[in-house]
Amino acid sequence: MRIAHAGLRHQVESWVLRVLNSAAAGRRLALRVVAFQAIATLATALACLFTGPGATLAALAGGGSMTLGSLAAAWGAFGGVVSGAGTALGRLLLGTAVKWLVVAGGLYLAIAIWRLPALPVLAGAAMAAAALLVSMKFTAASNVR
Repeated sequence: MRIAHAGLRHQVESWVLRVLNSAAAGRRLALRVVAFQAIATLATALACLFTGPGATLAALAGGGSMTLGSLAAAWGAFGGVVSGAGTALGRLLLGTAVKWLVVAGGLYLAIAIWRLPALPVLAGAAMAAAALLVSMKFTAASNVR
């Protein structure tokens, strides 16, 4: 009986070790997403360069606000020490709320205060948001074993 119990315990422990990710892996993933968003923002700004410097600056402002928001969310979600599930969920929700406050504030500044063209601002933000989805797709494909 004791041998069977020890064998089951070994199977459970090895299963747990394969499933869990470290907090450092989450931080790396979040920074990879931010890098994808920055690249998408620069590509959008480069495409808007043909219409003029105002559109280029607008695309940088829109994409930059989305990228900065994602960086704030990553800092909020992964900035502290490893904790329980309830605390981790709270930090994730707080990070998401901060992200959307940063994005809304950045878009408001770009369109209402700085009077940049709205279409390139929104295009930059949309391309940065799309880069989040694309980066997650590539990351998920590379983590499948």
